[in-house]
Amino acid sequence: MKISTIVIVVSFVWLIAAFWNRNDLPRNVEFRSEVLAEPRQTKTRTGPFEAVFNGVDYLVEPEYEYDLAGMVVSYRHHDGNSRMHFLANDHLNMLDVCVVWGDSATSKRLHKIDFWNGIFTCNVFTRDSAAWAAFSMDQLSNNHLISDDETIRKQVKKIAIGDQIRVRGYLASYISEKGGKRGTSTTRTDTGNGACETLFVERFEIIQPAMSYWRISTWVSSAFLAFGLFIHFRRPYRPY
Repeated sequence: MKISTIVIVVSFVWLIAAFWNRNDLPRNVEFRSEVLAEPRQTKTRTGPFEAVFNGVDYLVEPEYEYDLAGMVVSYRHHDGNSRMHFLANDHLNMLDVCVVWGDSATSKRLHKIDFWNGIFTCNVFTRDSAAWAAFSMDQLSNNHLISDDETIRKQVKKIAIGDQIRVRGYLASYISEKGGKRGTSTTRTDTGNGACETLFVERFEIIQPAMSYWRISTWVSSAFLAFGLFIHFRRPYRPY
């Protein structure tokens, strides 16, 4: 077997493994100080205001000013033209993002816990009792991020599992034109239906992008695969 063929086979298998595991939570994370703190919530004097997106008028009703920093453990982008968002005429909700902070984020066994987003929920599961004992559900929140600002919406699309993010804006309910009303949780201790935070985003930033072995491996194995294919097809054709 030629060296180029070996490189192609090995790098292809490596790429599959890396891509499959690319969303594993990174290990040995250097946490920003913001992520170690609890979210800051203060009463706001901002009154209801209108937001317009995708030709739909919304009434946003702020309840608190909110400053949240955390590590992304799960997320789900929303397409306002599909499923329940379409039926509710809700194009403003751009993303649900589930984050952890404080001692739960820094737990050495956090990678033993599985997180995933449903349509409106963040789900948590583990069989590791030590991981669960070190984790606090009061340091996790699922956030419905809403915005009519195209720049913010583009920034939000860039997030990845393990990113440390900071989001500032308003905990708010909102009403869509010819649609329903979505409320917001105002405490981190509630559970079940209505326990998610609805956050009108004024500022969004990825304060520390995630970097993991698997994510690096995805790029490295892709480069090796491309190199192997280049060498393979560059060789002159020799009929048997």
